[in-house]
Amino acid sequence: MKNLIDLEKKINSELTTKINKTEIKHNQIYIEIDKDDLVDTVLFIKTNNDTKFRQLIDITVVDFAEMTQRFKVVYLFLSHEFNQRLILSYPITENEVIPSITSIFPAANWMEREVFDMYGVNFKDHPDLRRILTDYGFEGHPLRKDFPLTGHTEVRYSEDKKKVISEPVKLEQNYRNFDYKSPWEGTKYISEQSKKDDKKN
Repeated sequence: MKNLIDLEKKINSELTTKINKTEIKHNQIYIEIDKDDLVDTVLFIKTNNDTKFRQLIDITVVDFAEMTQRFKVVYLFLSHEFNQRLILSYPITENEVIPSITSIFPAANWMEREVFDMYGVNFKDHPDLRRILTDYGFEGHPLRKDFPLTGHTEVRYSEDKKKVISEPVKLEQNYRNFDYKSPWEGTKYISEQSKKDDKKN
C-alpha cells in the first residue's frame, strides 16, 4: 500500500485482536503487540500483498531496568516495493522466553543471537542460540543497564605465564576519584599549584 494511513487501517482490520496500538510517526508505522502474537503478525506483514514487508532490517531491545516488564523487544521491517518501514514492538519481563522468527526470516538467526548475547533474552525454537559478540566464558550481558562499564573481568597477556589470561577487573582507588571541574577552570592540583606560584611572586 502506498498510503501509510490505509496501511494502518488494513493491519488493524486484519489483525484486530492482535494489535494493542498503532501509530504513524516519522513517516513510519509503529505497532505494539503481545509476544504471543508475534509469529502471526510477522507472517501477515510479510506475506500479505498489501503490506509486503519482506526484509527484516534489525532486532534490538530497550532496557527499562526499573520497570516490571524490563525489556521492550523491537523489530524493524522494510517493504522495498512500497518503500515503507514498520517498527514492531512488545514488552517482556527479564526471564521471559520469546518466540524465534528464524523460520519466517532466516536473517533473524544472527540478530536473535546478538540480542541473547547483549541482553540475555532467550528465544524459543532458535536453531543455534549461543553468544556471538562476546568471548567464550563471558559473564553477564553488556548492554543491560546494570552491567558495570568496566565489565567483570579483563583479558591481558601475562609475561610470567606466557599466555593470555582473564582476571577480575581491578581499579586503582585514584581512578575512582573524579574531578568535576570544567577544564577551563583547571583541575584541583593545577589550581593549587597556581595559588602557590602566585604567593611566591
